[in-house]
Amino acid sequence: MSGAIWNLMSFIVALGILITVHEFGHFWVARKNGVLVKRFSIGFGKALLRWRDKQGTEFVIAAIPLGGYVRMLDERVDPVLPQFKNLAFNHKTVWQRMAIIAAGPAANFIFAIVVLWLMYMVGVQTMRPIIQNVAPQSIAAYAGISPQQQIVSVNQHQATDVSSVNLLLVEQIGDDTITLGLKDIVTERRYNVELDIRAWQFDPERQSVFSSLGLGLARPQALTEIASVAKGSAAQRAGLQVNDKILRIADEDIIDWNQFQQIVANAPEKALSLVVARDGNELTLIATPELVQASDGFSQGVLGVTPKVSEWPPGVLYTQRYGAFAAIGAGVSHTWQLTRLSFAMIGKLLTGDVSVKHLSGPISIAQGAGATASIGLVAFLSFLALISVNLAVINLLPLPVLDGGHLMYMLLELIRGKPVSEKTQEIGFKFGALILLVLMGIALLNDVSRL
Repeated sequence: MSGAIWNLMSFIVALGILITVHEFGHFWVARKNGVLVKRFSIGFGKALLRWRDKQGTEFVIAAIPLGGYVRMLDERVDPVLPQFKNLAFNHKTVWQRMAIIAAGPAANFIFAIVVLWLMYMVGVQTMRPIIQNVAPQSIAAYAGISPQQQIVSVNQHQATDVSSVNLLLVEQIGDDTITLGLKDIVTERRYNVELDIRAWQFDPERQSVFSSLGLGLARPQALTEIASVAKGSAAQRAGLQVNDKILRIADEDIIDWNQFQQIVANAPEKALSLVVARDGNELTLIATPELVQASDGFSQGVLGVTPKVSEWPPGVLYTQRYGAFAAIGAGVSHTWQLTRLSFAMIGKLLTGDVSVKHLSGPISIAQGAGATASIGLVAFLSFLALISVNLAVINLLPLPVLDGGHLMYMLLELIRGKPVSEKTQEIGFKFGALILLVLMGIALLNDVSRL
């Protein structure tokens, strides 16, 4: 199966699950409040499958799996016979209607907790955030951070693994400082350092949040030994072989793979004198890197070799696994962290601290679904939780076409003592739809530009 088809199938499965959960929230609370649900649809367009239950609700699975809806009996939409008015949505109290609308996002939050609870029950292999090196003249270096320290908190929020530290650091974009809680892995002394991030430049498409701060985490390192040589590559033509160890280029000793890679990248179509160790002997080979256009538009040299990597440093990898009750707490905590980050990112988009070029659309989500599904169940569950929280947060935005917009109108109704006029609501819906279309267009253009 090709990568594109796998991504598409994974995307449809993930989106289908999340939309069903969201719409079921509306459906379940509507029925509990005595509202007649006329249709429960997953997807739009032509119905592929349909059936009715004993209460008269039509269930539909439609051809376009990019959304869904719950259609309730409502006098504002359909004529309603007097004997059925008590079943109409618009005849319920404001609090009942607010509960029905809020139930969709609430279902997504609950689903994220359940998914993460299951994930932590199964067990998640993760990394301790141990600092292995600090880049010179970086934000971390100016803060006085040294290697062999473990990050244990970010702005007083506890962090137990690389993933949680990553989320907490991203949340601080646009601030002036970050307070890191560190623990010396030798002496176990704990202390805080403050990072000045006013000049922090972070591009998630080019670097990790850690490297952007100058932090190199403990993980397997690329060695200077060759693991593979691509067929027909410049390396193969030069005579490089698997297990060759790169010693020198010209008169420059090669200390690590990054150094070697940088020299090659800066020398497209230039002959390089490579000294390698092979079977106990030193050989001198002449290699000419091919000129290749990088994704950022710049040209670079490529030989066509990949390095061997070292083993994981001891004590870095561990498995987060909890019992049934402890996993609930871990799921709630993780969901809250994702929720806080989602709202923070929306705020930073509005203030300009985060560029709209980082918005992701359906193509990026499909790629994420495919990638995590390929890794395994735990990774896919984590992805589902993330997207479920994002879906809930987006739906709570006070845009009239979203659940948050409906809740805003109902809150105004509570304050004013009467509903917002139909004309005002219609204007709001058009305005909200326009904003959503613009954002979706930007996200889709961003997706295409990344291909």
